[in-house]
Amino acid sequence: MTKSIESFYTLNSRHCSLVVDCRGNAPAILYWGPLLAGASSPAMLALLATRQELQACRPQDAPIALSPQAAAGFMGSPGVQVHRNGQQWAVFTQICSVSPTDDELVIVSRCQGSDIELTHYLGLHKATDVLTATTTITNRGTSTLWVDRCDAPCIPVPMHYTKILGFTGRWANEFQLQTLDRFAGAYVRENRSGRTSHDTFPGVIVHAEHTNEQTGAAYGLHLGWSGNHHVRIEEQHSGQAYAQLGELFYPGELSLEPGQMYCSPMLFGASTAHGLSALSASFHGYVRSCLTDQRVASKARPVHFNTWEAVYFDLSFDRLCELADSAAEVGAERFVLDDGWFKNRKSDSAGLGDWFVDDTVFPQGLGPLIDYVQAKHMEFGLWVEPEMVNPDSDLYRAHPDWVLNADPAPLILSRHQLVLDLTRVEVQHYLFERLDALLTDYAIGYLKWDMNRALYQPGNQDGRAVGHDQTVALYHLLQRLRAVHPKVEIESCSSGGGRADFGILAFTDRIWTSDSNDALDRLSIQKGFSMFFPSEVMGAHVGPSRCHATGRVLSMDLRAGVALFGHMGIEANLLDMDAEEKQALKAAVVLHKKHRQLIHNGKLIRLDSQLGGSSFGVMAADGNEALFSYAQLDSLSNSVGGRLRFDGLDKHSLYEVSIVWPLEPSSYSKSILNVINGSIISGDALVTVGLQLPIMLPASLLIFHLCRVT
Repeated sequence: MTKSIESFYTLNSRHCSLVVDCRGNAPAILYWGPLLAGASSPAMLALLATRQELQACRPQDAPIALSPQAAAGFMGSPGVQVHRNGQQWAVFTQICSVSPTDDELVIVSRCQGSDIELTHYLGLHKATDVLTATTTITNRGTSTLWVDRCDAPCIPVPMHYTKILGFTGRWANEFQLQTLDRFAGAYVRENRSGRTSHDTFPGVIVHAEHTNEQTGAAYGLHLGWSGNHHVRIEEQHSGQAYAQLGELFYPGELSLEPGQMYCSPMLFGASTAHGLSALSASFHGYVRSCLTDQRVASKARPVHFNTWEAVYFDLSFDRLCELADSAAEVGAERFVLDDGWFKNRKSDSAGLGDWFVDDTVFPQGLGPLIDYVQAKHMEFGLWVEPEMVNPDSDLYRAHPDWVLNADPAPLILSRHQLVLDLTRVEVQHYLFERLDALLTDYAIGYLKWDMNRALYQPGNQDGRAVGHDQTVALYHLLQRLRAVHPKVEIESCSSGGGRADFGILAFTDRIWTSDSNDALDRLSIQKGFSMFFPSEVMGAHVGPSRCHATGRVLSMDLRAGVALFGHMGIEANLLDMDAEEKQALKAAVVLHKKHRQLIHNGKLIRLDSQLGGSSFGVMAADGNEALFSYAQLDSLSNSVGGRLRFDGLDKHSLYEVSIVWPLEPSSYSKSILNVINGSIISGDALVTVGLQLPIMLPASLLIFHLCRVT
């Protein structure tokens, strides 16, 4: 006997409710927001949502279904687009079954006209309130089904969410926030780079007019996919709006034979009534509890030393050993040998693909260097870029047909590189064999996995577009390596933050946030990154005094003070540092280690900064301590600084307030800096009144430690 389908289904987490309306032919989200009281029934919500018939329109608008359907009269962007040689394109499904559990709904629908089956999976994570949602399409017909589009489930946007907070950027300036008013029409961001991209991060936040970091309602949406994608927020003529995120396909890229299926990338969502910092807290909690591998979660994230900006391609065993000495001296716990260690690699124009140790630099292999590093009580890591190949390489000369292309168009070189076709079995075999050999032969505990160019011509030797398959093949290679070398940690680097998403985090442990170590730029980069990602996966390095990306000269106090709030590292020539600068760096590493547990497990509280400043805090789960950072970016607009209000503190508690960075905060006249250390102040005063900031020069930073007094 078939179980009857109910009208409504509800999922509840700690603070949120999700109500799905199954009264019609296609399922739709009726409500997603704060936890509903027991007296509030879905039928009441449906009654309150009753709309009038619009003039000169059909009696009822087509619903914003989980997969909006053109054949149902939906005039916006369809959630699924298919055809069979131009026919059977009109998708109109009917619900066949609903399988509810305590925290998940599985809804199966069929379309007789196109012979497809849609399965929507909706989950609501109890502890973090994060929504997870996918759409699976199955070919139930007897011929090839061409799939032009299959988005993750569509999310209706409340009418009072009139603001869109999107992401833009470029190389060395990723995760830049872009605010605009919602408008009649569609806000669309599309990415065809073959990776997450530097400029079109697959995430968006929609929120109410006056939402800020601490108050107000918002949805946050992120597509966990490391390839081509689109983000769409559309407001229809009726005023209704919806959000669609999904994979972006090239023509003819996805087809399904009878019985085959495709599952969309997972959509991750969070809903809050308590501001953007609370929204981020949900995502951070989900990453920590569901995406972070236990082998990493159970250890402190080691402070890195990376050789790149210290030596570039000018490698020698003796110089690397000197750097290892200095790295250990300042407190580094992991030594990462970056580019230039392998055969034929004297510049970025040659050698990629030849993953054999360069015996002109390391005549005895990497073993002696690794032994030296480990004798200094540091782990050893290695940079690789497996997906790419230089035309000037033994690999390309032997296998010129192994690269992605768009014949007959000429191959596009970018950064002297071409892209290997990971969908070819022989390419997968070669890359796995080479990486496996390195990880087997040497005590390498960490791989910095880079990808330094976009996929401009994602075609295989058969002339088919394979952007989707390339991403899946990357996941497969990473998964295979992790299965054989489970203790090896992997960093997702893509010329900086070009591959940062929840999809890649299922196979990696750290994200290199940006190739820019400019501390001033890093404040905005890391702020945008923090909207979805927690600090412990955010690679943040202390660069040289003159930033190699911007040419700007910044103090060690600022550089170290910004880097210590992420997964801290050092990427500068320690051999060129004077004693004073090196001593300050060593002190910053000590400070990071002292508070590492708090930084990497605490709740991020971004503050709505005053003009010219950047401020945020990290609060321990029990509320007993916190670190707050304030950076003065520009010259003061007034002769006196503003006030720093320590949001998130318990107003009924007392706190000891200390300045912990820089080591010797200075001011040209008597100020709060002279009297604040060790003071006991109520949380109420610190939150409501705030601390008078000193007069600071541009590019200055202060870090406060607050400890609850019991």
